[in-house]
Amino acid sequence: MVSKNKENGKDYVLKMAKEHDVKFIRLWFTDILGTLKSFAITVDELEGALENGMGFDGSSIEGFARIDESDMVAMPDPDTFRLLPWRPREHRAVARMFCDVLKPGGEPFEGDPRYVLKKNLKRATDLGYIFYVGPELEYFYFKDTNGTEPLDYGGYFDMTPLDTATDLRRDTVLTLEEMGIAVEYSHHEVAASQHEIDMRYTDALTMADNVMTYRMVVKQIALSHGVYATFMPKPVFGINGSGMHVHQSLFKGDRNAFFDAKDSYYLSKEAKSYIAGLLKHAPEITCVANQWVNSYKRLVPGYEAPVYLSWARRNRSDLIRVPEYRPGKENATRIEFRSPDPACNPYLAFSVMLAAGLEGIEKGYEAPEPVEENVYEMSEEERQKRGIDTLPASLWEALQLTGKSELVRKALGDHIFDAFIKNKKTEWDQYRTQVTEYELNRYLPIL
Repeated sequence: MVSKNKENGKDYVLKMAKEHDVKFIRLWFTDILGTLKSFAITVDELEGALENGMGFDGSSIEGFARIDESDMVAMPDPDTFRLLPWRPREHRAVARMFCDVLKPGGEPFEGDPRYVLKKNLKRATDLGYIFYVGPELEYFYFKDTNGTEPLDYGGYFDMTPLDTATDLRRDTVLTLEEMGIAVEYSHHEVAASQHEIDMRYTDALTMADNVMTYRMVVKQIALSHGVYATFMPKPVFGINGSGMHVHQSLFKGDRNAFFDAKDSYYLSKEAKSYIAGLLKHAPEITCVANQWVNSYKRLVPGYEAPVYLSWARRNRSDLIRVPEYRPGKENATRIEFRSPDPACNPYLAFSVMLAAGLEGIEKGYEAPEPVEENVYEMSEEERQKRGIDTLPASLWEALQLTGKSELVRKALGDHIFDAFIKNKKTEWDQYRTQVTEYELNRYLPIL
């Protein structure tokens, strides 16, 4: 394969399309909720698309444009050109490229989540930082979409007998690697039929694209095996839900800005201020990192999901965990933000996390003392005494905090902020008016 560094991006894509006999190219982008959108062009249109983009109607895309200003342009990013391994290769190969969404005049569209992340990354760049992330996305395999019958009853790190789930994970890892996404670990998670595949950390924009690809690949491979994969945060009552713990760090060139050899935690002042920023602003960014009604069925005590605003090194009940430093691994120094779930919009979630952390650095926030004890086992009085607050307990609570947040409005921009809040209010209204199975079982026999 010819190095892209030696060729113009456009020429590289045209060359690879010809070499691999590509017939169709799928242009990918997301709406404000992180739903992957796509339309296909033929290879004959590829050169024009790379030059001028492809027009489409944005009025039907959630959070995009009103009908009187619906013309949009999808501009492919040549760096994201990849073949889709699950499509036929002979004479009709299919590739994909992520797109930046532009207005007809060529300026960035404020409602494009990818643009929002780029804007926040520029803020980091202006301060001299590169933002790296490594999310761990958990998910479930079920027999089909009609219920939650598991494929296995294994537990954390279990070496289950060779079964469908084992094959699914293996095929998923191979497909991700074929698409240029490096994988570090894959293993069975705590709950029955719950799994995790961890991608190697990279810059936040590449990783947001990778998260979208990962979710598509996991579902596509499951479908090819005749089963269903879901990133729903809490599909089964009484067992662990699925999280997306996000490992994150800031680099200055090749140097990890979070590392300090003299600190007892090996954390720099910048790292501690970043932690302080995340802790202070965590409640108001929760609606973005946990954007569904169902997200808050996971954020409850007792199932490894963090609900308390604290940080520590060993304690996995805290909102922020600092993995222990290993000598010679300065670049691995990072913090792990544990509340987000895998059904969020990664472009927006990474944006608000970065915004909160940078706010802490710019304003010199002081991190509280770490909490190494189990916060779940503390009494309410003890938590109050130690100043340990909690995350919002429902989408409505989260929405109230986000709706008043200047930090989130600044990070997302007015267009996405207003559209997102409006969408979540609608979702909450639809949810709160439902009569659930719980209510019928609980109240119908006695009232």
